[in-house]
Amino acid sequence: MSTIAIRAADPADLDRITEIYADAVAHGTASYELEPPSRAEMGNRFDSLASGGFPYLVAEKDGAVLGYAYAGPFRPRPAYRFVIEDSVYVAPEAKGQGVGSLLMQALIETARAAGFRQIIAVIGDGHADSASVRLHEKLGFRHSGRLEGSGYKHGRWLDTVFMQLSLNGGASLPPDRNSLPERKFRGEWN
Repeated sequence: MSTIAIRAADPADLDRITEIYADAVAHGTASYELEPPSRAEMGNRFDSLASGGFPYLVAEKDGAVLGYAYAGPFRPRPAYRFVIEDSVYVAPEAKGQGVGSLLMQALIETARAAGFRQIIAVIGDGHADSASVRLHEKLGFRHSGRLEGSGYKHGRWLDTVFMQLSLNGGASLPPDRNSLPERKFRGEWN
């Protein structure tokens, strides 16, 4: 019996990542993009996150990528440098198998090890029984806001839900000088 492995994504995964995201854009409401981005655009996004030291992971089983998750900057201003925003997408045929949970657990641990203090989930169509809301709740994220009717897709208005998870003491401790966000800020990384 094979198991699902979580590993760092690499450029060879981008064709499959592009397929998974295209399905989410075309058929789902988690992303507010209306047209699936090209493989080249997905490569640019991947390169931008990788060059910034942000985590980008894939779930793989028997050599097939079943889903992916990444975290990137929440906002561009430097005071936000300790806060990241997560994204997780699972291939349609792999939903309900725990892939999203495994990816998010690994993403949280990677973010914790890098020294980030908050992970923000910006969940499109964030109704109470959505899979993404339930997943984030299960992992300890707390609700921190809702933008009602903030997106219009597939012929209906969608709410955006914000959830957050504190890491490494959150806002209760001063920044760690050795954390990735602080080293990048001081120009001592990469």
